[in-house]
Amino acid sequence: MEVSPFPFLNHESFASFFTSFQEQPDQKRQKTDPADSDATPFRDILSSFLSFDEADNTISQFQSQTQTMTDNFYPIDGFFQEPDQNDPPRPKRARTPNGPDANVSATASEASAQSANGGGGGARRLWVKSRSKAWWDQCSHPDFPESEFRRAFKMSKSTFEFICSELDPVINKKDTMLRLAIPVRQRVAVCIWRLATGEPLRLVSKKFGLGISTCHKLVLEVCGAIKSVMMSKFLNWPDEDRMTRVKTEFELVSGIPNVGGSIYTTHVPIIAPKVNGPAYFNKRHTERNQKTSYSITVQGVVDSKGVFTDVCIGWPGSMSDDKVLEKSALSQRASRGLLKDVWIVGNGGYPLMDWVLVPYAQQNLWTQRVFNEKAGEVERVAKEAFSRLKGRWSCLQKRTEGKLQDLPVVLGACCVLHNICEMRNEAMEPSETGFNLFDDEIVPENAVRSVDAMRARDQIAHRLLHHSFADTGLP
Repeated sequence: MEVSPFPFLNHESFASFFTSFQEQPDQKRQKTDPADSDATPFRDILSSFLSFDEADNTISQFQSQTQTMTDNFYPIDGFFQEPDQNDPPRPKRARTPNGPDANVSATASEASAQSANGGGGGARRLWVKSRSKAWWDQCSHPDFPESEFRRAFKMSKSTFEFICSELDPVINKKDTMLRLAIPVRQRVAVCIWRLATGEPLRLVSKKFGLGISTCHKLVLEVCGAIKSVMMSKFLNWPDEDRMTRVKTEFELVSGIPNVGGSIYTTHVPIIAPKVNGPAYFNKRHTERNQKTSYSITVQGVVDSKGVFTDVCIGWPGSMSDDKVLEKSALSQRASRGLLKDVWIVGNGGYPLMDWVLVPYAQQNLWTQRVFNEKAGEVERVAKEAFSRLKGRWSCLQKRTEGKLQDLPVVLGACCVLHNICEMRNEAMEPSETGFNLFDDEIVPENAVRSVDAMRARDQIAHRLLHHSFADTGLP
């Protein structure tokens, strides 16, 4: 390939053109006289003819350099060829990522390769981050010690398997083309361990090898299943035969006849809600703890064994015990006449009613002291049940991360699980049973709301005194 320097000039013109732009660096411009101005053009023309030899040398050097560049230039003729239709297409090579997303991309590439090869039998684990679940694999192993399992989940392996079998039809999921479903046992374990320890979701995620949002969804899902499937079986008002047994057992403990349950109301701390926050402000806990406290109430009725037969959950912490009782389904049941010949014994925070029996506000007489002592024994059954409830499920001792509208479902699941453990005689650690409840008793403004109930209480007090129940406990 030949390169021409300037095709529109010949050698003589090019030399004249080239030298006209050159300036000698060593020569200094000198002032010319006006008299010599006429001779200047002739002098320039003469100098241009004298520099023809130098121009020829410059042109020769330029042409030699151009020829060298042309010879060394890599020939590209024939480099690009038309693709042959018979040749197979070349696959594109994917980039290899570095860092924490390498496992995710590798898993996705393997799954895509299996799909391209027609292998539908393998599991496609797209969009799943690789996490370690060694702790859960160890706990779920058959050789895992019973004592360690009980310490982690606050129940035995047999009770845990019983709960899984009850919830299996509701929470069991099928595998998909994108990922494998989480087993039922792991779903239940995530919920129970979260309720038992009260640990944050971040730690639950590390223990079970799942995402934080997945753990949160599993807790709500399993709690909802417990409420919908198991609450009607394990937390219900006693029928006639069972009520008769409950009355007999309470009478053996206190000597008070027709006691069908013991009632108590506790508070569960919550994060300050964004809507209607003052209603949940707990003044008494704030004064005791010297920091702002918010709570919701849990009212429960238990039988002689500490098993819940009725619960009312979710009313704001600023409400007194008597106000919560008025809003509860238990009060509606009594207004329909379903609690005839049944006493529900409570503390001084409840009013004296036709179906609610409370101790005397003043103990001036021996009969009043004896009655208050025996009524306190019945009340102690409910208070100890709530103590075991909070001791077993530590999530009730601290503010939870959940939303306010989700707490009634979670607390209701705790009550159902408490009943299952109590019915199956699940033992607790001594440190768990000694949880202290700090729920102040506020005497209602209208403490006596039934004259018939006041008379019935006086008769029971005289009977207890004359039969010496205060000293011997015998009829």
